[in-house]
Parts: sequence; C-alpha cells; structure tokens
Amino acid sequence: MYTSILVATDGSDLSHKAVTSGVDLAALTGAKLVIVKVVPRYARTYFEGSIPVSMDDSARIEQQWIDDGQLVVNAYLAGALDKGVHAEAVVVQSELVAEGIIAAATKYNADLIVMASHGRKGIQRLLLGSETQHVLTHSHTPVLILR
Repeated sequence: MYTSILVATDGSDLSHKAVTSGVDLAALTGAKLVIVKVVPRYARTYFEGSIPVSMDDSARIEQQWIDDGQLVVNAYLAGALDKGVHAEAVVVQSELVAEGIIAAATKYNADLIVMASHGRKGIQRLLLGSETQHVLTHSHTPVLILR
C-alpha cells in the first residue's frame, strides 16, 4: 500500500488532526512517516518586501523560524515513535509553503501527502490563498486532505 507518507503541519489545531491521522495511517500500513513544517526565508532586500536588515540579523531570524518549526515537528515525532512508527521530523525553507511540501514529498519519495484544509471560501481564499489547493493541483504525489 503506502511505503512513505509525508504529513504537513503548520502547528495549528486543524493540522494537528492531519498529523494524528497521518501517524495512524503510517502505523496501519507500516509506512515510513515524514513530518514536515515549511518555514519562510527572510526577505533580504527592500525590493523583496521588507526593510533591509543586516545579513547577521536575517540569518538569526531565519534560524529562529527553523528552531521554532523544529520544536513543532519534534513534538509530533515523539508521538509517532511512541506508536512504533518509523518517522522523521523535517523543517523545510521555501518561499511558498505548497512548493516546499511538494519538494519534500519528492525528496523523501513520499507516495502520499497528508494535510489539512482550512476550507476558506470567497474573499478569504482569494486574499489568503490555499496552500492545500496548490499542493493538490501541482503535486504528482496523491494527496489526502482532512478537515
């Protein structure tokens, strides 16, 4: 069935359900689980939409985002390991969350991506976008979406 499942989290309560389901599915199928959190890169210049900061400051900020993301995935990793699932916790840096998830799925040879959808509609979806929709339409890996 599945040999490698990638589950994406943003640390929200909704994504918690997706991670829990991903862990349970991996336990049932004997699949390896990769738990992923995508964090942004810090904009380096004014033209990228931010006030210019020193390279040291931007590196420090990026490292803080990575460290915070690692705390999130490590918490889920412990739960997966407790259930006997062979799992790995990964933080990915990407300009676009969806592209980071797709790239991680390719890198870790995932044969299923599990993620949550906030179910935004109308103007909220237009303004906030839909990472889930982007993954669903651009990934070559099957996607299981939970709400």
